[in-house]
Parts: sequence; structure tokens; C-alpha cells
Amino acid sequence: MKDNNSNTLFFYGSTISPGFAEGVLHLQRGLTGPIDVPGNLQDYSTEYELSRLDQATAKITDDLLYLAGRVEREIDSKLAEVFGVHSHIINDKLLRDELRKEIVDNLVSASSAVKSVFLRWENRFLLMESAIAREKGDDFRDISIRLRNALAGITAHPFESIPSGCILVAQRLLPSETIFLTSRSTKAVLLEYGTTGSHAALFTRQMGVPCLSGIPDILNALPENAYALVNAQSGKVTVNPSQEMRAAFQKQENNYAQILRTSQTNASKLAVTKDGTIILVKANVGCNDDSCKAIKLGADGIGLYRLEQFYIGRLHPPSLDELITELRHTMAPFKGKPVCIRLLDVGSDKPLPFIGFLAESNPALGRRGIRLMREYPELLHTQLKAVLALREEFEIQLLVPMVTLPEDIQFVRNILDTLCNKLDISSPQLGAMIETPAAALSAGKLAPYVDFMSFGTNDLTQYTFAADRENATVEGYFNDASDVIFRLIAMVRDELPMMPLSVCGELAGHPEHTARLLQCGINSLSVAAPLVAVIKEKIRSVDLTG
Repeated sequence: MKDNNSNTLFFYGSTISPGFAEGVLHLQRGLTGPIDVPGNLQDYSTEYELSRLDQATAKITDDLLYLAGRVEREIDSKLAEVFGVHSHIINDKLLRDELRKEIVDNLVSASSAVKSVFLRWENRFLLMESAIAREKGDDFRDISIRLRNALAGITAHPFESIPSGCILVAQRLLPSETIFLTSRSTKAVLLEYGTTGSHAALFTRQMGVPCLSGIPDILNALPENAYALVNAQSGKVTVNPSQEMRAAFQKQENNYAQILRTSQTNASKLAVTKDGTIILVKANVGCNDDSCKAIKLGADGIGLYRLEQFYIGRLHPPSLDELITELRHTMAPFKGKPVCIRLLDVGSDKPLPFIGFLAESNPALGRRGIRLMREYPELLHTQLKAVLALREEFEIQLLVPMVTLPEDIQFVRNILDTLCNKLDISSPQLGAMIETPAAALSAGKLAPYVDFMSFGTNDLTQYTFAADRENATVEGYFNDASDVIFRLIAMVRDELPMMPLSVCGELAGHPEHTARLLQCGINSLSVAAPLVAVIKEKIRSVDLTG
């Protein structure tokens, strides 16, 4: 939209990472040249192309290991899991066999085989699923580009050309591209595609980079090198602003910064509503670094300890002693505070090498979480034994992922009680993740087996609306702040008024929805560590008697 009285242009998008930023627009159009370098057909050799494929795969595997370490150091350990998943996909036997077969049967180059096979895999997910598991499409696209670059001998990444301190404009942001945002001190990111649960959202939020998505035809609509103001609170982009507009924007930005400073000052204090209700604000963590950061930022405990990071990337599952050591190390900063451990939540979207890549026609609706552990109970036994070994040292709760039927939670309860009886100890609190509509609608039948419930609003939204949060074609359906989601939460509260309820999904980190969550009966929230202070400050402004 254009201001009739000036050259000022206005654009609007959806907020996937909040904040304010101003700077010069840089339009990133992707690769500057072909990455499929044609070879000399007269010199073609199947053995040579197979060897090239093996060498490129080994190189990318090493690169992914390095990238995971860098992301863990510079951004967040949880996000490093993405590159562990990429490493397992690229080394998956089924995929490798298909690539080799493509070269041998069709006498094509390794690069052509990668292009064809990865496109087929991507299309399988797109065609066979109404809701792709997590970020599968972007994962395959990212790996394909990296592998073809390696085969073509291209070592430079197009994102290395991003000017320092710019506002990046791109169609989408792949996982491996996010690392360049930190080294270039990118002010903000504007995208055509991306949802609140996408890789781009998770990375930019953790880095504190404002990000908007959903701007149509973005690379043609926005002018290169123009000065712009990004208000990622309201979703507005102002291009070629007047001096008056810049002054008003800077006033808003300063007010926002002051709110953040005030929030941080009070971060270590309990969040108490105006009517005197204490609401615990905990952190989502995956390792010791996350816990150390969270305790410094004022978290009242760990609301969601993800075990996946310790499992992904291993050729064998951790032993009992290894798991106990890892749990103790991660929970150490929160000794004396509540810690909620989510049992292993993996499946075909987070493959484990010792189980294999679970090729399912619809992974999001397949063997995930407790479903996989019911199939491999030895994994569950090890986790429960490790938790019980640390029960005297920490105030531990257990959370069961992907609960759908009462039998799911009863399965865990029976094993847990049996182990506790053998040790002659009391059982730690056991909770169910409410992330399927069936779990919300049958909360009363789950209640006899649990001590608390926690809403995983990302998956609850995905399954309620049958809309993958990474699928741009159904973006309009994925709305975790819809009345429907709040109604499901309130229904559980009304059916089980005495049941402790918490939220650990992305919705918990949005202050504009905090009051409504508390009004629905939520008495604990778990968010990314950088959001703890902001959410606490918002809670202090809520009056639940009104």
C-alpha cells in the first residue's frame, strides 16, 4: 500500500518474532548461479559418481556436526537438534540406497540423482500428508541444496553476502541459513513464507531478531536498498518513512525497550496477579547451558525438559548411567525448584539411528511420543529408572507426550508404579500432554492416572485444524490463538476444576494471550528462557476477579 502524498510504502505481515527494527532492506534472491554443474558425458563413470556422492555425504555430515555445535554455542542448544535430524536424514540407508540406484539405473550424475531423489521425497510428503511432520519440507530442501553445492564444489553460501546490520528480505529461511543472521547482526527478517511454529520463527525468536512472514510476492513488492521501519508487534513495515514517522517509531521502540528493562529487573521475583494468585513461569530447556541461561533470566523451574537432544545423533541409546549423568547435569541449576521432564518425544520427524528412519505415509499422525515407547518399552524403562534414581536430589515431575487414549497414560503409570513398588518409594508426579483433541475431550478418563496436565498448543492446533504449521498452503488455518484452542483448554478446566493445568507450547510465550490463558484455568506457563521476564510482567497486570 502506498501513501498518496509521498513515496512511503506500507506492508503488513504476521508476527513470528516480536520487536522493533529499522535499517536498509536487502533482498536475498537465493543462489546466484546454477549448482548443478554439467559433467563430460564421455568421461561418465558410475563408480566415480558413486564415489563423489559418498565424499559429498561425508563432507556435509561433518559440516552439519560443526553447524550444530555453532548453533548450540551461539543461539540455543534445542535448535541444534535440527541439524542432528538433518545428519540422520542424509545418512539414512533407505535414502542412500535410492540415490545410488538412481545413479546406477539411469546413468546420471550424483548431482542429478540428488536433485531427482530429494524432489521425489519432498513430493511424497506433500502429496501423501495433509499435515507434514514438523519442518520436513524445509529439511529436505535444505539438505538437497547443501549436498548439490558440495558436489558442484561450491563452498560459499549466498547468505554470506548479507550486508551487516540490514533488514533481510527473503521468500523463506532455511535452518542452515539462520546462522548467518548472528554473524551479520541482521536487524530484522521479512519473509513470504513461514508460520509461528516454523524453523524461521524458532531461530529468530531465540536470537531476538524481529521477524514478519506472510508478505505476498515479497521479492518483487519491496524495493532494494530502501530504508524501512519494522514493527513486529503490530506486523507493519514502513518503507521510505518520513522524518515524522521515524520519530514516532523510535518513541514506540524506546517504550518497548523500557518495558523489557523493567521486566528483567523483576524477573527473579514471583509473578503474582493483581488479585494475589501466584503463577509460576518456568523455562523450556534441553541441556545444562539452557538451564544456566534460564535460571539467570528468572525462571521459577523447568516446565519442559526435552530429552531428545541426548538421544538424537547416537548410534546406540544412552545407558542408564549415561542418562542419569546427563539428567543430573541439566537439572543442577534448578535444585530445589520444580523440574518437569518430558519423556522421549521422537518419531519419524525426529529419527533415531538405532531405530531407523521410520518411513510412514503420514508421520505427524503416526508413531510419535508414547506411541513409539509403547512399541519400544525398553526406552521407557531406562528413562523411568534414571528419573527415579534422581528423585531424592530433585523435585521431579514426569510428562508423557502424544497422549491420545487413556491406555497411553495407563501404560506409563503401571510401569512407573511397578518400579516404585520394587524400590519401596513413592511415585513422582505424572502428567499428560494435551496435544490432541481426543486427549482434551477425554480428560476426565485420563484424570485417574495423572497428577497434572500440560497443553502442547503447537500440536494441539495442528491436529485440531488438520493444518501443518510448516505448510504455506494452509497457513490461514493454523491459529494457535483461535477461540477453538481456548475452548478446548476451558473444557478441560470445567471438567477437572482441581487439576493443575499448564501450557508449554508457543502460545505460552505470547503476552497478548496471557490473561486469557489464566482465565481458562492455567496456573503455570513454560516458555523460552528469554521470554520469562516479559510473561511474568504481563501476569502482574492481570486481575482474575474481573
